[in-house]
Amino acid sequence: MGSWRPKLPGFGEGSQDAEPGGGRRGPGRGFRGRGGSYHQQFPQGGRGAGYYQHGQGAASQPRGAMVSQQWRPAGPAAGHLGHGQAYREVQPPQYYGGGRVGRGSGPSSIAPELRQAMETSHEPDNISPEAGSPELSPPASTLEVSDQLKDLSIQEESSTGQEIVQAFPVSHKSYKFPHRPGNGSIGTRCLVKANHFFAELPDKDLHQYDVSITPDVTSRIRSRSVMEELVKLHKMSYLGGRLPAYDGRKSLYTAGPLPFTSKEFHITLLEEDDGSGMERRQKTYKVVIKFAARADLHRLEQFIAGRQAEAPQEALQVLDIVLRELPTARYEPFGRSFFSPDLGRRRSLGEGIESWRGFYQSIRPTQMGLSLNIDMSATAFFEPLPVIDFVALLLNTDIHSRPLSDAERVKIKKALRGVKVEVTHRGNMRRKYRVAGLTPQATRELTFPVDQGGTVKSVIQYFQETYGFAIQHTYLPCLQVGNQQRPNYLPMEVCKIVEGQRYSKRLNQSQIRALLEETCQRPHDRERDIIQMVKHNSYHEDPYAREFGIKISERLASVEARILPAPRLKYNETGREKDCLPRVGQWNMMNKDFALEPILPPMYANPAQVERALKARFHDAMNMLGPQRKELDLLIGILPDNNGSLYGDLKRVCEIDLGIVSQCCCAKQVFKMNKHILANLALKINVKVGGRNTVLADAVSRCIPLVTDRPTIIFGADVTHPHPGEDSSPSIAAVVASQDWPEVTKYAGLVSAQSHRQELIEDLYKVTQDPQRGTICGGMIRELLISFKKSTGQKPQQILFYRDGVSEGQFYQVLLHELDAIRKACASLEANYQPQVTFIVVQKRHHTRLFAHNHNDQNSVDRSGNILPGTVVDSKICHPTEFDFFLCSHAGIKGTSRPAHYHVLWDENNFTADALQTLTNNLCYTYARCTRSVSIVPPAYYAHLAAFRARFYMEPDSSDSGSLASGACGGGAPSSSSTSRSTRATTGGAVRPLPALKDSVKSVMFYC
Repeated sequence: MGSWRPKLPGFGEGSQDAEPGGGRRGPGRGFRGRGGSYHQQFPQGGRGAGYYQHGQGAASQPRGAMVSQQWRPAGPAAGHLGHGQAYREVQPPQYYGGGRVGRGSGPSSIAPELRQAMETSHEPDNISPEAGSPELSPPASTLEVSDQLKDLSIQEESSTGQEIVQAFPVSHKSYKFPHRPGNGSIGTRCLVKANHFFAELPDKDLHQYDVSITPDVTSRIRSRSVMEELVKLHKMSYLGGRLPAYDGRKSLYTAGPLPFTSKEFHITLLEEDDGSGMERRQKTYKVVIKFAARADLHRLEQFIAGRQAEAPQEALQVLDIVLRELPTARYEPFGRSFFSPDLGRRRSLGEGIESWRGFYQSIRPTQMGLSLNIDMSATAFFEPLPVIDFVALLLNTDIHSRPLSDAERVKIKKALRGVKVEVTHRGNMRRKYRVAGLTPQATRELTFPVDQGGTVKSVIQYFQETYGFAIQHTYLPCLQVGNQQRPNYLPMEVCKIVEGQRYSKRLNQSQIRALLEETCQRPHDRERDIIQMVKHNSYHEDPYAREFGIKISERLASVEARILPAPRLKYNETGREKDCLPRVGQWNMMNKDFALEPILPPMYANPAQVERALKARFHDAMNMLGPQRKELDLLIGILPDNNGSLYGDLKRVCEIDLGIVSQCCCAKQVFKMNKHILANLALKINVKVGGRNTVLADAVSRCIPLVTDRPTIIFGADVTHPHPGEDSSPSIAAVVASQDWPEVTKYAGLVSAQSHRQELIEDLYKVTQDPQRGTICGGMIRELLISFKKSTGQKPQQILFYRDGVSEGQFYQVLLHELDAIRKACASLEANYQPQVTFIVVQKRHHTRLFAHNHNDQNSVDRSGNILPGTVVDSKICHPTEFDFFLCSHAGIKGTSRPAHYHVLWDENNFTADALQTLTNNLCYTYARCTRSVSIVPPAYYAHLAAFRARFYMEPDSSDSGSLASGACGGGAPSSSSTSRSTRATTGGAVRPLPALKDSVKSVMFYC
């Protein structure tokens, strides 16, 4: 599908046809790339209103100029590349120009590119915009709730076995993450409280036993029921008075040995309720408990004390299981959280869904010892309503007097499939069933055979004669329960939804808003609720904790922190204010310089026909420009407040079909337009048309340690996954990279569709074999390195790679794969080219919260009651030995701020704690979309935005829920019910490429 594009050049000097490391000359030839033709990067300056201009870039090129090169690395580097394959001989570079002149009279600014990744994936295997942004963009609430309420199921994959260059280990067993290079010292010292509670290690021997249950049990709930009955019957006899902790699967743990090494038990229970409505009978299970091993707590003590590098996961797992036993029996468990209607008031979220409050619990090794991390949480459950009332809420209409439409039937079936209901027409006999679907006929039309002779009886007649129940709503369909071989029909009015069923489908926008309103708490209130929850859990009275000798403090951890100073920001020299110093994480645009461009008269179109209307108005506008045929720089779209799929459709048509960047806002914001909205619109428009908003003053004066000493490129990477239930949609990987140095404000980007829920980025580096051209190197890292060289005239000597969205369990896997790809991409450009790499994971989906030591001290909190921006913690609650820190880089707006957690997995640049913490904090002030510092580094933020935007290209939003405001206005997220496009995974598991972006769009930060 991709349009033709010449091969990207390596790190040759100037325009000479020379191959790095030597090589013979010869004609070059283009190749089919990952989408569209390669668009030349340009020196600084640009189409947009750049607030700051400094230094000189590379020599300017005509707009649309293309470069072609095929070459092979020389010397030992060839042995490092590909999958253990040496390079075939390929041709050296040949440059050729041509193409139209750019939009302005001067050279364009360094324009970041979001180039589509167009090749198919090979092996099958959450952050929101800051408030105040008036762009119709990925809605904050949608993305935040995805981060907060979903535990993505990421496929674990073993090591790829690829050769890794230099001394990088091929297995995590031979590598330890970098040690902490001391604690930081820069900033104003202060005390904060963290929601970590000290846990005293038990002094007892912990024993592990293997458990086998026959016949096999797949449900953890059933396994626990069997084990509970066993403990109830035999605790004081065969178990020697021990109270074991059980993981619900194959392992049992005790505080001391059992009186046997292996023993068989027989446990009889009622059959599991499978939802078929059949009578439950007695069932006997054979349980065999056999000694397996002792859990070594000494190794855990050594690890916490810093005398052992690798955490003993087995011992930590035992302690976690022990502390989960009691809440699992009391509440509804989900992931590491527990929920109950008794833990806080319920709140209706709409359409028959309600929120339940709960708490998160996890035991962690930290510098202060073992700590129990407790946080408040909430999730969605079905309301225990009569089904007929649920359907009325779901459809938001009266269903008591009319039949259902086909669309309404589909919506009901989708919402109720798999839900457990109980019948209410048989008095106290509340038999339970699981819904399989809806009958295609109305209840009054349904009949079923009652004997072998073919006698049939209607459902209405059956209920009247058997139960004396007269069905009122005969025009509604019945619920179909049971299996296909033996279907049962239940009228809706005799069914009620069983309490305690978590709603696992995607929430609509109004439900997300309601859930956020319910869970949004000021810091003081959240701290109070956490302390109350710890007291409510009464760990000192927990029989399992007492059995194993675990003691939990009821006091929040007091932690030393530092408040890093805000960086000074530089603006255009022509403005009345040439720089500014942010206060409490924010600043304004007053007296800063803008540049205005002429605009065309406004045009109007019917939003129901957005694609045809946009193309027609685009051609009308081009005709109005006259014979000069200048390019259009920007489309400003004013959309209805509830615009449904319109936002995504507009972005897709503009960026894929027309080749124009766009800025959208809602009609309601236009009518109340104020300076704040206009300023934010200006920020986003400026970077979309190639400008730069602001830079760090220290970057201009080259005062940032390490980064401004040598040419440095900063990457951000993220993978976004489909919503639950979207089983065929691919994951989207995005990588962005800085394109200016030393300013580090503009980011080019690439996106790629890859295997469903694959967390490893597949297209970072790839090698393909062509029968005519031999070995062809490609991938996102390689292209972004080349783009940096073209923009700055220098090749990076240092690489900082901020990787978002990686859980602790994936650290080794992601590092092994992605650092390997970085190394190979560098070596493919030039023999022995190995810039120093620092690989940092950015985590937002954690439950550590920091609170002011004194909430009444106005000097230690911002206006929202949160800790001040720049607060950094690298002691006590951090890892015992590794290089990590918590940084709250933003000022709170509403609720409790969540600090970002940065964990260094690889560091060849030898950052000190102060250097990396200060750099990361300062970068958070360079986010282009608002005049506030943001919660994570902009490269990671931009990667998320780019990946999110790419979903509009493959799935135009056709949801019936409209869109949600983000800042001033929001664009709907790609819907789970969206129309399928070219990137759906095929039956064989392959992922088709994304459609190509127009060249004029690639060259700017259009995703902002």
